[in-house]
Amino acid sequence: MAEPASTDTAEADSTTQPTDPTGSADVDDGGAKATAPVSVSQFMMSNKTESIMWLLRLFTLVSTFFFLFPILGVAEGGHFYQRALLANALTSACRLHQRLPRFQFSRAYVTQALLEDSCHYLLYSLIFITSYPITLCLVPVAVFSLLHATAYTRKVLDIIGPNSVPWVRSFLDKMTTHQQSLFKFIACNEILLMPAAIFMLLGGRAHLFLPFFYYRFLTLRYASRRNPYCRTLFYELRVAIEQMSSRPSCPTFIRSACHKAIKLICKLAPGS
Repeated sequence: MAEPASTDTAEADSTTQPTDPTGSADVDDGGAKATAPVSVSQFMMSNKTESIMWLLRLFTLVSTFFFLFPILGVAEGGHFYQRALLANALTSACRLHQRLPRFQFSRAYVTQALLEDSCHYLLYSLIFITSYPITLCLVPVAVFSLLHATAYTRKVLDIIGPNSVPWVRSFLDKMTTHQQSLFKFIACNEILLMPAAIFMLLGGRAHLFLPFFYYRFLTLRYASRRNPYCRTLFYELRVAIEQMSSRPSCPTFIRSACHKAIKLICKLAPGS
């Protein structure tokens, strides 16, 4: 794995929108500043695509909550797992539609689509939606939905009133402040899901192709141009493991295993 290039800040998008798979750009009407709507409903109707993605993200968060806390029953909790991934897939599809030109049945179009982070998380949702429920799988989806909903939520609160719901505004400010830490947390979950997928296969709780499909997803995240956090975290983990294994107190067999694991992962990593 090559040392990642330094990045100053995450590209603003969703998903103020943070760097991300399902982010959405701020709406603009050709440079002219639109008159502020007099009500939330009028504002949402004037930004239908953004409103739909915002509602889908909220639904993703609600579904994740009911999966983690199955107050409606364990069986129903499994259904909320699928609903969360389905809502994320729809959000990613909407965002991908915004990012790409008119559909063309060509290799160049597919290549361009695979460069988009929203395409990555559309594939991610399709990979896990039919699998055995994994709590770790919903963590990136929920955190991204929370981050990407912040900008639109602020606009809605501004329409309700400049000082409305102060505790929500405070929470949104904290989310923005810790944005980069949350992106690293998401990247860590993306990496940890790879061994989790392998263990699920060995335990008979995943289909044969799950680790291979997820490996492909992970290579797309590693090579992402807009979101460097997965690549950065791989590098930081490599440095940490090399430092740990180089200590005199580290047993020889552990040092050897670490070096072999690093060599294997570097071999599997896509070219930078």
